[in-house]
Amino acid sequence: MRRLIQLAVLAVAVLLAAAGVLFALQLPDAEPSDDPAAAPTTSAATRLAEPKPRRIGTPTRVVVPAIGVDESLTGLGLEPDGAMEMPAFGSAGWYDEGPRPGAAGAAVVVAHVRGPAGPDVFWDLATLREGDRVVVHGTRGRARFIVEALETVGKEELPYDRIWPDTDEPLLRLITCGGTPDPNGGGFPDNTIVYLRPA
Repeated sequence: MRRLIQLAVLAVAVLLAAAGVLFALQLPDAEPSDDPAAAPTTSAATRLAEPKPRRIGTPTRVVVPAIGVDESLTGLGLEPDGAMEMPAFGSAGWYDEGPRPGAAGAAVVVAHVRGPAGPDVFWDLATLREGDRVVVHGTRGRARFIVEALETVGKEELPYDRIWPDTDEPLLRLITCGGTPDPNGGGFPDNTIVYLRPA
């Protein structure tokens, strides 16, 4: 799992840097505690309540009712130069060399915010709010997610630990460009990242 996540980080970082879509997020440093009572514990009941991964087969469609998205999904691999492929304008894609939506770990779905014809699939992604629902359909089932956070961040650095945390929980990230586009054709200055947990 860690190898897949590391590969996904590298591939998406290369792709998004090349495409002018690089994320930045300042993560607070955790302060260690010498107090054993302060250490987090996980009870048996909590472990039983943790969402279990779902095998949905090959992802085929992403549905985001709050913003009117119901779009087919294309598996995105790597280009010969090591960059991740991008979906065509008017469609969405999932990184198929990382975790699948519904599987253990954080899956990534990307789409354009704007294309040659105007607003694209993720045009309204930045308007999602905590509690909004997302469903990813696959050839063997579907996985449901709920929005827990959204970040519009500058393009200074990729928030690896935030997008791909070291976890077996089935998570989902929706990513596109963000911010106010450069009127001189320089692209978008920011990126919008939506963080979702199992519903």
